[in-house]
Amino acid sequence: MFNELMTSAVSIFKREQALVMLGLLGFVIAGCAAVYMFFQGAVVLPEGNIKNVFSFAAALGIFLLSIAAILPFAGFTIRMRKVVRRLFIAAASYSYVIETLQNFRGFNPRFSKAGGPVDILAGALFGVVSLSFVISGILLAVQFLKMKAPLSRPVLIIGIRYALLSVFIANLAGLIMMSLQGRFTGAGGNYIVLHGIGLHSLQTLLLPAWLLEHSNLLPGKQRQLLHTGCIAWLIGIMFIAVQTSLGCSMFEISLFPILTVLCLLVWLLTVISAYIKHISATAKSRLPRQPASTRYL
Repeated sequence: MFNELMTSAVSIFKREQALVMLGLLGFVIAGCAAVYMFFQGAVVLPEGNIKNVFSFAAALGIFLLSIAAILPFAGFTIRMRKVVRRLFIAAASYSYVIETLQNFRGFNPRFSKAGGPVDILAGALFGVVSLSFVISGILLAVQFLKMKAPLSRPVLIIGIRYALLSVFIANLAGLIMMSLQGRFTGAGGNYIVLHGIGLHSLQTLLLPAWLLEHSNLLPGKQRQLLHTGCIAWLIGIMFIAVQTSLGCSMFEISLFPILTVLCLLVWLLTVISAYIKHISATAKSRLPRQPASTRYL
């Protein structure tokens, strides 16, 4: 399994070097932020918080690597693929700079109340740049949803479609945070939970898809198991959205958090099943073949 993942990683790097390098840059920035926090602490007065640099850079890095992995399967023309790639690169580059620089300067990179006109303008531009992620995500989602059979890798494409739908919901949460000029709503609602979990669908839904397409299950069974897990994940995200919109925390014991946990458990069971089937297929492929003369003795 590790060798297969490494082969896929090399293939992705060759096809989308710019996105991969930019994604890895996020881990470098996160690592530097972690070292700084170890020696100096996280708070930079009056508004800066290096924890935000760490979490943002790491999350954006993972996101860009995931986009690099799925972009070659979108079936874009060469020109359109360049447009989408450049949108992601431009938006990510500005986001890295403004999130890191402003927090280390002690200002909120989005909604600064202590900064001057330039800081406020930079934050407003950050909001505009965030729309580039939304637009690029929509372009990708539309492209994958309109693809027609026969598909080269149908199981993987199904996982990508569900993941991009989840990313769209996450982006809606991001737009709501922009309108609220913050992540909190009501007594305990926090849209960053919905935003983060939605974006990580690019990993949580693509992993079982990749495992299943390399398993020994029949194609119909592969799709059935993947649909089950992806739909459970999407319903769980919708429960998070409802709970947050009500202004309540996802970390309290009430109806929607409990339903969310049940949905995520269903998703987890499908991932475990996909992994078991993948391991089973790998083990069988490594068994030595019997000579034809002795196979039926």
